[in-house]
Amino acid sequence: MFREILLAGATAALTAGAALAASAPPIDAQRVLRDIQVMSSDAFEGRAPATAGEEKTVAYLIEQMKAAGLEPAGDPLPAGGRAWTQDVPLARFALDGPVTVGVSVAGAPEAWTQGEQIAIRAAQTGAERVTIKDAPVVFVGYGVSAPERDWDDFKGLDLKGKVALVLVNDPDFETGEGDFGGKAMTYYGRWTYKYEEAARRGALGVLVIHETAPASYGWATVRNSNTAEVFDIIRPNPLEAHVPLEGWIQRDVAAGLMARAGLDFETLRKEARTRAFQPAILKGVALSADYSVQAEKVVSKNVAGQVRGTRFPEERVIYSAHWDHLGVGAPDARGDRIYNGALDNASGTAMLLEIGRAFARGPKPQRTVMFLAVTAEEKGLLGTEYYVGNPLYPLGRTVGVINMDGVGPTGLARDFTTSGDAPLTLQDELVAVGKAHGRYYSPDPRPEAGSFFRSDHFPFAKKGVPAISFGGGQDLVDGGRETGAAWRAAYNADRYHQPADEFDPAWDPRGFVADGTLLYGLGRRLSDSRIWPEWKEGAEFKAERDKTAAMRR
Repeated sequence: MFREILLAGATAALTAGAALAASAPPIDAQRVLRDIQVMSSDAFEGRAPATAGEEKTVAYLIEQMKAAGLEPAGDPLPAGGRAWTQDVPLARFALDGPVTVGVSVAGAPEAWTQGEQIAIRAAQTGAERVTIKDAPVVFVGYGVSAPERDWDDFKGLDLKGKVALVLVNDPDFETGEGDFGGKAMTYYGRWTYKYEEAARRGALGVLVIHETAPASYGWATVRNSNTAEVFDIIRPNPLEAHVPLEGWIQRDVAAGLMARAGLDFETLRKEARTRAFQPAILKGVALSADYSVQAEKVVSKNVAGQVRGTRFPEERVIYSAHWDHLGVGAPDARGDRIYNGALDNASGTAMLLEIGRAFARGPKPQRTVMFLAVTAEEKGLLGTEYYVGNPLYPLGRTVGVINMDGVGPTGLARDFTTSGDAPLTLQDELVAVGKAHGRYYSPDPRPEAGSFFRSDHFPFAKKGVPAISFGGGQDLVDGGRETGAAWRAAYNADRYHQPADEFDPAWDPRGFVADGTLLYGLGRRLSDSRIWPEWKEGAEFKAERDKTAAMRR
């Protein structure tokens, strides 16, 4: 019966492009589901980097790549050949003991609880202890300095010795209009930018004000992601990228604090949407904090396999997916402490393995096709950041990157999407392949969430490599767009970055067949042609790609 369902799913996916899809090795949803179930089981302990869960995950990926018939494509070995992995040196930071934090307002102290009013990250500066006593607090709007847009939220304010309160997302978020591209988030809207800009200005701390809509996720996600251990690349001077205190604060807590200082949160938030905004000091408010941090160097692993090209083996098409998730952390209401990460991203990693099997079984591609399972995406895209800074193969001869992060479970969809709307001919190629499979492209349904900057294709894009991150559709054959949107909303609210992101045997296998067949078709199109995808005129990453144009002649 299960096999009949798979065949029916494959048939439904093959409409106008029947001949193209029929020639592709079949995507076996049963294998994909098995891989998801294994990697998201409690035995893998949430797949956090530098844990026993990583060891199990890496061993499983190597085992499956070997069985698929891939060849190793990782670090060069001293005796020749390649390893299956690339070493990724990282710094790991964890809170050591309780976090003491609070404010005084006009001399009256008020204690806060870690994970409730506030979520403080382990300091990534290398300090073993963070102690702050009565630091002034200032509201800096969206915390943006964008000279090319004639925008400066700081207006000459000296942040040294101060803790900044900052809004998440862009000044355009509320109205969808303005100097930052409307609803679609720019990098200025990412919380990572807020920390980086404050570090450049010498701030003592930054607290991002959490609101669900502009953040695109609830407080549970913030708490779970920020109170666990955090990672970073090895930096010669961490204070250039991090302030001593980094964290988030609940919106109502921040608004109440501002009100007690004689300020109105909603009025200031409205002013922050304009160039005329002036930072506001919270008079009479001081913040204090004290906590210890454990810091150590660890080595995590990217896993790399490939099918070597027959005519142009030095040119590579890369499929990527991150294997890591959040590991073991704070318990949910059920007492579950294992963050299994079934959809995020055991599903993408399982699809990576299955497409690898398809290429290994099928006709050998003219270009090399590489399958790269990267570490530490949940810690800030660190595995990919390390790869592009230390590429195993030249980026200038990388044809394109097809990233997969959360695919398949909602069943057959008429459409598909990408994280962000990339000004890139690689996206045009994806649209063309999708059309051949009877599916249409839907723009990112939540551009305000800044998904383009949150997936593993982004570090490649910054280096000029054409890169996209695929997403399944919401216009479902069974239930339409309303059902698809409702499923996605429920996932974001109840399972994303929570222990409830678990394997579900009720997942519809047809979606995995359809998405996998489309993704295989795109890789086959690139690997058996002389197509070199490019950034379009005006794209911010085009100049970086053009530097290596001679390598592609």
